[in-house]
Amino acid sequence: MSTDWDDVSFVISSRYRVAVLKRLADGPSTPSQIASDEDVGIAHVSRALQRLRERELVDLLVSDDRKKGRVYGLTEQGRAVWDKIEAENMV
Repeated sequence: MSTDWDDVSFVISSRYRVAVLKRLADGPSTPSQIASDEDVGIAHVSRALQRLRERELVDLLVSDDRKKGRVYGLTEQGRAVWDKIEAENMV
């Protein structure tokens, strides 16, 4: 799978999107865990997750109906984008 440079640019243009992908690269997590682990506000994490989900870089791993304990993970494309960001030392 080729990495879309538009997706790379989209991620690195926000420190919150970078923080979210960095944390999810270690494994699935909830927004509150991401906020705590990366020391960023939960509102920023939620917004970043929404934008990353729209670009199909992260996926909600539980039912959309679930309001608490929502677990997110990287998609294949999200993993490829994160790997490219790391390989190119862009963060």
